[in-house]
Amino acid sequence: MLGNTRTTLRALAALIISIIVIAGLLTAPVHASQQQGAKARAAAVLRVASALKGTPYRYGADGPRAFDCSGYTKWVYRKALGKRLPRTSDAQARATKRVSRSSARRGDLVFFSKRRDVYHVAIYAGRNRIWHAPRTGERVKKERIWTRKVTFGRVR
Repeated sequence: MLGNTRTTLRALAALIISIIVIAGLLTAPVHASQQQGAKARAAAVLRVASALKGTPYRYGADGPRAFDCSGYTKWVYRKALGKRLPRTSDAQARATKRVSRSSARRGDLVFFSKRRDVYHVAIYAGRNRIWHAPRTGERVKKERIWTRKVTFGRVR
């Protein structure tokens, strides 16, 4: 009888392990494809953002020959993902989902503000760097984030 119980327990343990393995295999591709989708979206956004390097800044311009900061982010998202963003940096901040600095991903938007007023927007390139249209007299470029007073937003 004891030998029979051990065999039954071994068979039950093998069945449980098989179920766990199969369940893991069934759910893993969904998670992987979500990550792959996020990486592909980020790559598309950064590809378009970097292709505009050197484009001149002009206040109120929304491309393709010149940009201000929000015109640049609006243009990039429309070309890369077909997403339509509002025109101003403040409106773009309100239209995105807030994410923490530690959760920020490449391709997210970075908002610069004083008090509650958003005065600049850029595209997060990872490693504390951004793509942006800085100011009059400058051109679209990639550079370090120069302040801690930023928030991150994810385009839905």
